[in-house]
Amino acid sequence: MLEAIHETTTHIKRKIADFEPEIGIILGTGLGGLVNEIEIIHQFAYSNIPNFPISTLEFHAGKLIFGILSGKKVVAMQGRLHYYEGYSMSQITFPIRVMKQLGIQYLFVSNASGSLNREIRTGDLMIIEDHINLLPDNPLRGMNYNSLGPRFPDMVEPYNKDMIEKGLKIASTHHITCHRGVYVSVSGPNLETKAEYKYLRLIGGDAVGMSTVPEVIVAKHAEIPVFAISVITDEGFHEVLKPVSIEHIITKAKEAEPKLTLILKELVATC
Repeated sequence: MLEAIHETTTHIKRKIADFEPEIGIILGTGLGGLVNEIEIIHQFAYSNIPNFPISTLEFHAGKLIFGILSGKKVVAMQGRLHYYEGYSMSQITFPIRVMKQLGIQYLFVSNASGSLNREIRTGDLMIIEDHINLLPDNPLRGMNYNSLGPRFPDMVEPYNKDMIEKGLKIASTHHITCHRGVYVSVSGPNLETKAEYKYLRLIGGDAVGMSTVPEVIVAKHAEIPVFAISVITDEGFHEVLKPVSIEHIITKAKEAEPKLTLILKELVATC
């Protein structure tokens, strides 16, 4: 892994010259529009980056973007990687390792999620304050490299409290409905059954999705402060559950995207 990280980082550094990103951003399903707000300096297809996994989803652009957002140097993943695509956890989180070596000091993560909490509705935003990991593997499983982080990283505060409060304040200032809650990560790609939605709510989840947690674990391992936010695209209320399609999820994500973009832009400026 260390050799792959070094090879990839060295390749990218040659391409971007003296550009050193301060902030890493991962854009989730239907949420790639933030890229339009970035003054792009460099961009690379994942397929042209050594050792980088390639997104297999047609609605993920699969580009690594370098540029300026709100006066800050950023590197943004336009399209993330998922466990259900067949990748290992180390492959999914490899870009976080590379971003760390490129110099990022903060990580911003977005995703599309289904609500488990009747107070949180389609079109709302939810800032993640904690998570429940129901994925069948862990990105830190296997040999630990002390140069990347400790063997047993603490997870008492996986999401940065200061950034959570700032994000909520920005949302309130702009009259954006934004909650704080617990995100449950499952493997997918199927959506959940009525019984599963009920279970996920009973164990303390406010929203459910198929991403985010692996990247956050690795960021915490590398001591990178994390801010994560979900766009609520559907409702998993087991008593009144209705079928939902990926097309519906993408449509609802795009509708809410301007609110997400506004919060991220203003929050990035505070870092």
